[in-house]
Amino acid sequence: MSFEEPHRLRLLRRSYAFVLAGGRGSRLKQLTDVRCKPAVYFGGKFRIIDFVLSNCLNSGIRRIGVLTQYKSHSLLRHLQRGWAFLKSEMNEFLDLLPAQQRVDERSWYKGTADAIFQNLDIVQGYGADYILVLAGDHIYKMDYMEMLARHVASGAPCTVGCIEVPVEEASGFGVMAVDAEQRITDFLEKPAQPPAMPGKPGIALASMGIYVFNAQYLFDMLADDAARDDSEHDFGRNLIPSVVARGDARALSFETCCVGLEPGREPYWRDVGTIDAYWEANIDLTATTPALNLYDTAWPIWTYQEQLPPAKFVHNWQNRRGMALESLVSGGCIISGELSKSLLFSKCRVHSYASVASSVLLPEVEVGRGVRLNHCVIDHGCTIPDGMIIGENPELDAERFYVTDKGITLVTRQMLARLSA
Repeated sequence: MSFEEPHRLRLLRRSYAFVLAGGRGSRLKQLTDVRCKPAVYFGGKFRIIDFVLSNCLNSGIRRIGVLTQYKSHSLLRHLQRGWAFLKSEMNEFLDLLPAQQRVDERSWYKGTADAIFQNLDIVQGYGADYILVLAGDHIYKMDYMEMLARHVASGAPCTVGCIEVPVEEASGFGVMAVDAEQRITDFLEKPAQPPAMPGKPGIALASMGIYVFNAQYLFDMLADDAARDDSEHDFGRNLIPSVVARGDARALSFETCCVGLEPGREPYWRDVGTIDAYWEANIDLTATTPALNLYDTAWPIWTYQEQLPPAKFVHNWQNRRGMALESLVSGGCIISGELSKSLLFSKCRVHSYASVASSVLLPEVEVGRGVRLNHCVIDHGCTIPDGMIIGENPELDAERFYVTDKGITLVTRQMLARLSA
């Protein structure tokens, strides 16, 4: 949708974005024992939350509030180090909004809707006309300016970003039914039997956890929800169904706002909420032409990055050459073993005669001599002892580590410590 630049700038200046980043992410198992899901590492140098924040920045939205709750220290530290460059004198800022019992002395954030309700006095002071509510735990590239423009043009007080997913995968989402004008006629949160889209059997229309509201409308809905004793104070379970019941919600396809969408390819959006999905999304980046383009200078992903030397591959002896095939290797790594189809975060060490295949190594992992890793996720700071083999014997791995139904092995420092206790 075309908007002239002056109108575009006025629209952006009248908008404020809430990023919901308080979720524990329990399906990521031990990866979220010490950090919340939005703070989990992704893509070799990023955190998951960097994608939604980069979408805001690249779209021109520079008034942002990040709502945190569960084990937020790692997340807050990352935001302070990597996202403190916004200039308040230009009316740009990133508000850090941890749960702090703003309404009373008993209630932390009781749900996603309550989290915003408890901070209404802050955002009301900014005089925003439009509020974006964004999930902080998904991987995608989206132009929120385009979504804002289409929201305003629709005349509806609420717009829900949505994506098409196979019916058999839709039970983990909020699923929508729409009419010919894209008005949402029904909204089911994580239904056991998701309904298919009209004319598209086998395909369901799922919520992305992305909403745009007229500000005053949202404030009124949140106040009504807060007064209900029978509400869980959650957007997906309570607030959005109430909006839909009033006939006030419109669906907007992700395809219309997806950045970098190539002809014939599906829009890239991933909920990396399980170990299998997390592993797969990271390993997908090792493809020659990955579905998610991290090399797009027109829509960069911003983050905090420690200043490190380039990755180094050492030795040139027979059977002892540091080498990598179809892999991503971050700064500060030193490799004298062999990598294939793997992704390494910063400051990893892979020693001689080691083999790392189809694996994700988070920062500061050390892989000892003669180690073999296959289909693994190795958590931050792990040291894999010389000669250890992981990913080749599922029964043995399940006794020592966590193994998913699809055979991905998660290794943490605590698991390794138990082996030597």
